[in-house]
Amino acid sequence: MPAKTKAVKKNGSPAVAKSADNQLISIRIPKDVLEKLRGVAGQKGDIGYQQLIKAYIAGGLNQEAPEALEKGKGSALKETLAALDTPVMKPAASKRKPAARSGNSEVIAEDIANLAEALEPYHSLFEDRTFLITGAYGFLGRYMVQLLKHLNEKVLRKKTHALLLDNFVTGYEQRVFSDKNLVFHRHNVIKPFETSEQVDYLIHAAGIASPAYYTKFPIETMDVGTIGTRNMLELAYRKGVSSFLFTSSSEVYGDPDPKHVPTNEDYYGNVSITGPRSCYDESKRFGETMCLAYWRTFDVPVKIVRPFNVYGPGIRPDDFRVLPNFIEHALRKEPLPIHGDGRNTRSFCYINDAVEALFRVLFAKESGESFNIGNPYPEISVRELAYKVAEAMPFKVEVVNIDPPHAVYAQSDPKRRCPDITKLQTLTGFKPKYSLEEGLRRTIQWFSES
Repeated sequence: MPAKTKAVKKNGSPAVAKSADNQLISIRIPKDVLEKLRGVAGQKGDIGYQQLIKAYIAGGLNQEAPEALEKGKGSALKETLAALDTPVMKPAASKRKPAARSGNSEVIAEDIANLAEALEPYHSLFEDRTFLITGAYGFLGRYMVQLLKHLNEKVLRKKTHALLLDNFVTGYEQRVFSDKNLVFHRHNVIKPFETSEQVDYLIHAAGIASPAYYTKFPIETMDVGTIGTRNMLELAYRKGVSSFLFTSSSEVYGDPDPKHVPTNEDYYGNVSITGPRSCYDESKRFGETMCLAYWRTFDVPVKIVRPFNVYGPGIRPDDFRVLPNFIEHALRKEPLPIHGDGRNTRSFCYINDAVEALFRVLFAKESGESFNIGNPYPEISVRELAYKVAEAMPFKVEVVNIDPPHAVYAQSDPKRRCPDITKLQTLTGFKPKYSLEEGLRRTIQWFSES
């Protein structure tokens, strides 16, 4: 971390804290402008607000003094203020080609090979088995699909099979993989899925996990977590699966009491049933309730996983979760926007570790159990994370504080989020392999690919 400096506010001007390497600037946006920005956010969701904030910041930070913001100087700022009167705003297009849409990725190929090696004790459980994966082309699902493809091509004597379901509400439709063994089906899980094939393992990974999207699609978010989960449980029951994995979320814990951080699976949570995150949080909690009801009533071998802040190659650059948001801004040489004071803490789990843990739980003999999925170390503040991203760049990147763009961040963003993974380690032998520094390096490398 850069050395701490004291920010001094004089005559109503923005407080500026300088360090040797980076500059932390606290911007006070005029109230009337803020109200207009939030009005746009009400029409278009978090995305429109974020883009306007970015343009607003760029208008004052692109070789201009911060004081210029309050005087209305700067072409980017003028364009932004003029655009506020437009009824519907579209997200600003990135000048970079999104890495998620580029060709084959060397970093992902290496990840998949390493993942296959980490799961070597389980290779026999993949052979001649049939998987059904919902959300198969989402962030987690795509790594699972690429793992199955890699195993078929380079490891297994008897091929594994899979039914891959997705409807691309928030996923990328490019480069959908499908062959005679791994077969794609465009399907919305809120409708029952019928197949004559036997299903050995069912992984229900469909969901709308980013606040930017579940605030835009609250009904769809609730439907996939409740109706979709019920449909998949019914299918698992009819097929007599060997294991059913439900990808829940660390959001089921809400904003934990500090004495329950790191948080273990026995904590009941501190969750608002009516707050801005409730469409996601409560649908996941109810999904877990249904899973356990099917286990107790019909002996469906359910396992529940609660991922904590998974990141890595393949995550959408535009979903506004904190790490991809920072990296995407940094690579565009734009200031990294911290919502509020940046004191909230998180611990981050690289996607290879997360997917390895998911399969270890899927193949575990224990049913009717919940498992935290994550890496407890380090628990780091959002502000510290911004500086880590900035310092990983080969060029200078500013760090700025902005008002939270949406109530989902302003009023209900959990203050701390860190998992206790003792249960996962004890029952599956899992151990995180990727440090935050290594994971960041690999993720930035992927974002930089074109």
